[in-house]
Amino acid sequence: MTFAQIIGHDRQKNILQRALSGGRLAHAYLFAGPEGVGKRLMALAVARVLFCSAGTGCGECGACRKLAHRNHPDLHVLEPDGNSIKIEQIRAVQRDLSLRPLEGSRKVCLIEAAELMTTAAANSLLKTLEEPRGDTLLILLSSQPQRLLETIRSRCQLLQFPRQPLELIRANLQTQLGISDDEAHILAALSEGSFKKAFGKDRQLYLEERCTLLKTLTALSAGSILPILEFAEQLAGDKATLPDILEIFQAFYRDVLLTLHGRDTQELVNLDLSEKVRRVAGREDVGTILGKLEAVGNARRQLERNLNPQLVMEVLLLRLAA
Repeated sequence: MTFAQIIGHDRQKNILQRALSGGRLAHAYLFAGPEGVGKRLMALAVARVLFCSAGTGCGECGACRKLAHRNHPDLHVLEPDGNSIKIEQIRAVQRDLSLRPLEGSRKVCLIEAAELMTTAAANSLLKTLEEPRGDTLLILLSSQPQRLLETIRSRCQLLQFPRQPLELIRANLQTQLGISDDEAHILAALSEGSFKKAFGKDRQLYLEERCTLLKTLTALSAGSILPILEFAEQLAGDKATLPDILEIFQAFYRDVLLTLHGRDTQELVNLDLSEKVRRVAGREDVGTILGKLEAVGNARRQLERNLNPQLVMEVLLLRLAA
């Protein structure tokens, strides 16, 4: 993907394009921002210009086609091995980067989820950042840059990538997918500013399964434990989508809170479930909804700390059913 094809992030594009045209690229960058907002696409656009035989990222030359298929010999992409990036991975890429470029004038290394480097791996990478080769560009991508060693952050030029505006995502969803206004609104609102989430696998979850999940959730009763435990087991069975499901729950209770405050219906995420939102608001008050929002937030943090998913869901659902 070229710079022109990347949606949004005009300021970041301008900074990088000026650096490329002026020959003033830093030896290392830290692209920081939420998942799926375009950090990787921007990094690959930089690599495309550097490798392109025309120097423009034309998309037509052999180098651009190789990059598009991720088989350019001077591009190295380092991804986590399981839950971390290990020192052996860093050492392997360091050996590759110590050699001269095979086809282009530079080697480019992208490190995905850089915050997952072990301490040993980060300290090993530090040596490369302190004594960079002139023909090597390192781009670290991170959604949690605060977890990186300060010594790593200080040796990279930081470029922040904020969440994409809701209206921009909604307009592109309608243009590219041809979906309805309400569907585009729901996807954009639940995507948290991420094109990857809006256009990715979560679409079915957000548009179809969401209604079933919220129907089951709002039917739970504190006096009936078995349905709560069964629903908790169901939710915990797919750990990969659990954070997205909690996001759906959080958005729903946010809608209820807005309704209790008399806000306009168009401010809701769940426009298609506005009647259900009003019914739930009729039996709740601001205090109980704030408590439920806090419970969902706690559950999300507990899952990030790798607590037992089923236990987390059981405790959460008992609080939400109260």
